[in-house]
Amino acid sequence: MPASVAGNLLASRKVPCQRSAMKRWKRLTALAMTLGAAMAHGGDFIRVDEDERESRLQTAVASYERGDVKVDLIGAVHIADEAYYRELNEMLRGYECVLFEMIGGERLGERAPVKEQAAGDAEASALTKAYDKAARFLSLTGQMDHIDYTARNFIHADLTAAEFQTKQAERKETLLRFMVKAALVEQDPKSQPNSFRLLKAFVARDPDLVKLEIVGSLGAGDDQVAMFTGETVIIDDRNQRCMEVLEREIADGKRKLGIFYGAAHFPDMEERLVERGFKATNTAWRTAWKIRKPE
Repeated sequence: MPASVAGNLLASRKVPCQRSAMKRWKRLTALAMTLGAAMAHGGDFIRVDEDERESRLQTAVASYERGDVKVDLIGAVHIADEAYYRELNEMLRGYECVLFEMIGGERLGERAPVKEQAAGDAEASALTKAYDKAARFLSLTGQMDHIDYTARNFIHADLTAAEFQTKQAERKETLLRFMVKAALVEQDPKSQPNSFRLLKAFVARDPDLVKLEIVGSLGAGDDQVAMFTGETVIIDDRNQRCMEVLEREIADGKRKLGIFYGAAHFPDMEERLVERGFKATNTAWRTAWKIRKPE
């Protein structure tokens, strides 16, 4: 076979592979942006802690007191190491009540799986699927797969699916638009993934190398999502509902309460607690991702 013919044949075989690789690369890049926007830049409530051997994505448990009432803001990320969720389940049992976020969580008494109950609409369902794919690729696991939402002390403190859809229509807001808007906020270049290293990690199919590249954008304290407080259903309206449930439970005699929400909600939620007379007393940190660094 002439060399030129052989070369053309090899080139023709490479094209589909290159196209396939480019499609996977684009999906990965889009997914990294989705995680960055949705998993939360929570200011003082999510951070990256590291040493020479590993990096750790950590979420806060921030405590506030008003008289004899103690409220903990318990930050969470939607995909993490399984050990993180095991420890959270154990800790959450120690509260008189845990106010949890879940659009559509009012259906927890029904037989439908938790993930289906949480899917308020097609966009939310698509986001749930994106988290599942990301968890598998990054060797992590999903929050809804491991947190025990059926615990007796769990109380739904979020909008119903119908309320969420109605409020979004009123504000002309969609989950996708919110996430894109959050992703486009200018960030510190140091916290952004290096495109070349991210591509290299993806080609090598090394979850830790991928996580090392995207963890900075998740842990940066830019308040990327929180800056939209007061303008969105995602943050403002849902936090308002949570505060209403909190006051109801305190009036009912509860004195040790936990609020289990994504860390992006907490800068605004902290302001709401301070307005209600609470004072910050302590912050502890829990490791959601433990990522080994290459030697």
